[in-house]
Amino acid sequence: MKKKFLFTCGDINGIGPEISLKLFNQLLKKKYTDHYIFICPLNVFEYYQKLLKIKLEYKVISNVTESEQNIINLIALNNSELNIGKPTKSSGKTAYQSLITSIKILKAKTADAVITSPVSKHAFELAGIYYPGQTEILANECNSKNYMMMFLSRKMNAALATIHIPVKDVSKSLSVNLIKVKIQILLQTLKKDLGIDKPKIAVLGLNPHAGEKGRIGNEERDKIIPALKSFGENVSGPFVPDAFFANHLYKNFDAVLGMYHDQLLIPFKMMNFNNGINFTAGLPIIRTSPDHGTAFDIAGKGIADYKSLLAAFRYAKIISTNRSKIER
Repeated sequence: MKKKFLFTCGDINGIGPEISLKLFNQLLKKKYTDHYIFICPLNVFEYYQKLLKIKLEYKVISNVTESEQNIINLIALNNSELNIGKPTKSSGKTAYQSLITSIKILKAKTADAVITSPVSKHAFELAGIYYPGQTEILANECNSKNYMMMFLSRKMNAALATIHIPVKDVSKSLSVNLIKVKIQILLQTLKKDLGIDKPKIAVLGLNPHAGEKGRIGNEERDKIIPALKSFGENVSGPFVPDAFFANHLYKNFDAVLGMYHDQLLIPFKMMNFNNGINFTAGLPIIRTSPDHGTAFDIAGKGIADYKSLLAAFRYAKIISTNRSKIER
């Protein structure tokens, strides 16, 4: 089935354009029926073609309805100054415009999904754009309050109860209702987007030893356990985080819900640094992203690995296909 996939350029001074062109080069060789639509300044696209010595057939389009298969369809943003390896006001503005353009297209239902390249929060700030990350921009533009940051891979699927907040604020941000909402989003995502009929979810504790029944904190007793009582036997916990991963218990579940960012991202990235992906669950549109940053330190050197972007594309196809089955 023919589908249309959007790709944002991310921060043009990072590795986003490079890994995008490397991925396009591989996809076009496969002769799939999908349409690939890249939202990027023309000067940036041409610069990276020369840098990588990749000659991609492309055409500039003004509307997604003009897109074709077996070429790159370029929605050309205004030319933007390149300063490879450094976040700038210009790169922040361009990354934001690329993302917003993709969201408008998806909300109009003229494309199936967007695969976003990494952005720099510092560059966003230089451009006067104040969001913790792309996830929050997507949620705001979609008017979605109930959303979740997920990380997907063949080895483990993970989800976060809280996202980009200081560790000192995690405890007060948690509540019985928040955890219940996150579990519900996770259950629906596993069923609708990943096609798992009867998903099993593990929920991690917040404190060392999962609180030891209140001896090392009350969050498990007062917030997590009461939330779990609303669900059946397929939602289990709270598990002691270190023992949970040391004993590979994640293999017994379809997804793991963690309480804060690094609690899950450290083990996830140790397992999947080049092939794990970021997925924003709970949105009416589909967005996936590679699970790494802008990598300014290697930008412009032609050595960036595109495998995580490839994985993000593959998951976008899986999720869009599963949603299409439900909508038919």
